[in-house]
Amino acid sequence: MNLEKVVFGFFILLALTLNFGFVYGELANPAHHDAWELFVTIVVNLIATVLKFGERTQIGAILLASSLVADLQLAAAAILWGIAVYGTGVGLTEMTMASIISLASGALVANVVSVTLLIIETVRIHR
Repeated sequence: MNLEKVVFGFFILLALTLNFGFVYGELANPAHHDAWELFVTIVVNLIATVLKFGERTQIGAILLASSLVADLQLAAAAILWGIAVYGTGVGLTEMTMASIISLASGALVANVVSVTLLIIETVRIHR
C-alpha cells in the first residue's frame, strides 16, 4: 500500500465530505451552516489542492482544475460571509445565506468531479 496515495485520497474525500456537511441543511437558515465548518472545509480543500500539484497526467490537470474551482468558490463564500457579518452590519440574511450556500454547493460539485476522477483513475490503473 502506498502511503502517499492514501493521504492523497484521504484529503480528496475529506474535502468532499466536509463540503457536503457544510452545505447540508435548510438553505437560508444560518443555524444549519457553521462558520467554523466552512473554515475547515476551505483549509482541507487547500491541502487537497497542494497535493494535486504533483500529478503530471491529463487527469491530474483536471483534478487540479476542479480543486482550484472549489477553492475559489469556497473563498468567495467566506468573503461574502465576512462582508455580510462585519462589513454591512446587517448580518446573515436569508438571501445572503442562500448565496453563501449556493457558492459552497458549486464547490461541492467540483469536489464530486475530483472524487469521480480519482475513482476513474484508480480503476484504470488496476486494469
